Amino acid sequence: MFVGRRTELTLLAKRTDHLARTGTGVAVALRGRRQVGKSRLVQEFCDVSGLPYLYFTAVKGASVTESTAQFLAALAESDLPNDHALLPGMPPPGGWGDMLRVLAGALPDRPCIVVLDELPWLAEQDETFDGQLQVVWDRLLSRRPILLLLLGSDLHMMQRLTAYDRPFYGRADNLVLGPLNLAETAEAAGVAGSDAIDAHLITGGLPGILLRWPSGISADDYLRDECADPASPLFAAPEQSLASEFPNPDVARRVVEAVGGDARAFANIASTAGNRGESVSSGTLSPLLRQLTDGKQILAADQPLSTVSGKPTLYRVADSNLRLYLSILRDVYNLTQRGRPEAGYTLFQTRWAGWRGRAVEPLIRMSLEQAAIRGTLPWPDAQAVGGWWNRQFNPEIDLVGADRAPIATRIHFCGSLKWLGTPFDSRDLFQLQEGARQVPGFDASQTPLIAVSRSGTALPPGAVDVVWGPGDVVAAWQP
Repeated sequence: MFVGRRTELTLLAKRTDHLARTGTGVAVALRGRRQVGKSRLVQEFCDVSGLPYLYFTAVKGASVTESTAQFLAALAESDLPNDHALLPGMPPPGGWGDMLRVLAGALPDRPCIVVLDELPWLAEQDETFDGQLQVVWDRLLSRRPILLLLLGSDLHMMQRLTAYDRPFYGRADNLVLGPLNLAETAEAAGVAGSDAIDAHLITGGLPGILLRWPSGISADDYLRDECADPASPLFAAPEQSLASEFPNPDVARRVVEAVGGDARAFANIASTAGNRGESVSSGTLSPLLRQLTDGKQILAADQPLSTVSGKPTLYRVADSNLRLYLSILRDVYNLTQRGRPEAGYTLFQTRWAGWRGRAVEPLIRMSLEQAAIRGTLPWPDAQAVGGWWNRQFNPEIDLVGADRAPIATRIHFCGSLKWLGTPFDSRDLFQLQEGARQVPGFDASQTPLIAVSRSGTALPPGAVDVVWGPGDVVAAWQP
């Protein structure tokens, strides 16, 4: 069953409408991390569009001769060519430039779709590939009603494809495919409320993992079954992601593993990721963190949100499934491989509640942002939701809503998050009230308070302005 992706399907359909209306081509560069469902989305779109299409997936390590031969075979097997008899029996000797010209000559006169999946692997085979693509696109393909979809999991290389100093700059629309959102995860797993949030934290919203989640099964039951399966995608997907991003383990991988192990601040990361008792130097770590956040987007950086500049920046693994793997599931996997799945499941249960309490924070913040944008919160101008902390991390305020980030002009609300088995009570409220007073821009007489709790509240009516539970968190993402 294909779940969600209504927005993405609509965006692609908009571009096929352009083909029919103008008779000219459109190129789209679609990038996203592995297991996020790029190929499945595009295949679904090809199926529902009703248009003739060619879907070609590159093979890593293949030579130009091999890949052009595979492309020609896929073209001959597709319903794309006007006349299959006019296709050459062998790929042309000129490599991808000539092969793309063959494609242009085979296109029908009506709208069609051509998909080049794993495009970075084609660029690895031939360093002139994007230049050849640009020439054929400008002279031939763009004048025909073709939707050219360029897919890739290497985020940095896909960004480079359309960068200003590259041949294909300005010729393709850029779309980024993220994981399924929380409501889509709930639909795919057939669960609701706190079970849906658990499913999202465990799978990261990755369709490749959610496909193995039996509908309606709780997180506990799912994990018990998966811990007995050493080939489970719950283990394989994050390990494959690490292997593809860091084929040769180096300091960058050690940095990611340190952050995944809950080293959040710069100094802690430097110490944890060090080698032979020595910390990673600032000159090495600073550019690495920029590359891992801005380039590879495997890490996310959070800054304190208030009306003044604050420090320190805290880092986290952006994909919650990979974050869970580095913190817990890798140790569970080792036990499962040794034939001790019960011990692995017990280990998971021991660490899960503590990990979940912190890992849910960015999801709750994004949900509050979503609700504010949609007007379901009392503060529609709260366009950014983050947290606040000082250098001593005393206090840490879980939720701060403001007009912008990281330096706001107005604080719209402060709040606390309690994701445990006990309700949010008067003691939690007192800690929130006392801690919020230290947030620059907070006004105790005017700034509202919000409590987000997994287990409800034990507060008198009106003690806080807004109370959110698991159902409210999921509802923020409902269409």
